[in-house]
Amino acid sequence: MSDSINLRTRHFLKAMALGTAALAAGCATRQNVEPEEGFEYRTLEPPQPTAAGGKLEVVEFFWYACPFCNAIEPIVKDWRQRQPSDVAFRKVHAALSPSWLPNQQLHYTLEAMGKAEEMTDRVFAALHVQQMDLERRDRMADFVARHGVDRARFIQTFDSPAVKAKMQEATAMAKAIKLDGVPAFTVNGRWLTAPFMLGGSNAGALRVVDYLLARERRGGK
Repeated sequence: MSDSINLRTRHFLKAMALGTAALAAGCATRQNVEPEEGFEYRTLEPPQPTAAGGKLEVVEFFWYACPFCNAIEPIVKDWRQRQPSDVAFRKVHAALSPSWLPNQQLHYTLEAMGKAEEMTDRVFAALHVQQMDLERRDRMADFVARHGVDRARFIQTFDSPAVKAKMQEATAMAKAIKLDGVPAFTVNGRWLTAPFMLGGSNAGALRVVDYLLARERRGGK
């Protein structure tokens, strides 16, 4: 049994020990008990640089075609609306496999055009509800054009050096934190948590994010 499988098994067993009623309610961590390092989150060594201009940065690593990323998206959107002004949030589209690259390039093309935020729900719906094929540039261009994005500009941006650079940056970030699955969240470049670390609880993962943000406000204590 590999170390990674063993760790995932330990996460699962601990989540089960918290009780099925708590899990059903979307609470994978025990009430009034702090999340435990090595189970609900892990420390990033070395700490990673942030791009939040002095704010507390939360980064979500995701993949458009990931069903778990699709499922957590509305929960993340609701969580973001509740955050105070000292929290900065950004999404990083990972590419842990060559098959993820088309989706990654789609995301960073939309981001370069200032359209990623408004198109995220539409891309998730296209892939997970409508079962669309968005693996090729022309099909992506047709799709985004139907939603008001300039098709010619999309194609021009798609293969631009700026988009390629963002893809490389995202891949380097994922490698630096030893990312092995999505969705996952880093908090201020110091910690990582993910639903799989909490028995699959999306809400539980965001509660750990809140806990880690509170620690950062206390100076990491």
